[in-house]
Amino acid sequence: MALHLTPGQAHDGRQFETLFESLQPENVLEAAMLDKGYDANRIRERLNFEGIEAVIPPINSRAGVIRYDRNRYRRRNRVERFFNKIKHFRRIATRYDKLSQTFFSAVYLVAAFIIARNS
Repeated sequence: MALHLTPGQAHDGRQFETLFESLQPENVLEAAMLDKGYDANRIRERLNFEGIEAVIPPINSRAGVIRYDRNRYRRRNRVERFFNKIKHFRRIATRYDKLSQTFFSAVYLVAAFIIARNS
């Protein structure tokens, strides 16, 4: 998993290359389960070039039918629920911190708290 801080109005798909390049080389991916914001031909081509299965549902305006593994995509729900729990902390949801390092420190602290609470 990789995290990057972007402006609120930034489109998800434009951040793909930065996120993908920031993954650790020892992480071997079989599939990339991404939401509809990442449904672009260039993203699918990059994943295919790297030998990674693109598990991305097509956007409604796409002309052709693109198949994806729905069962695998459903597993993404756990990550979405985890981010939802993180956003329940006001400091994270409203981003009081001006420095990205301070903000990410708070995110890591809250994530560790949530994981410990659920264990």
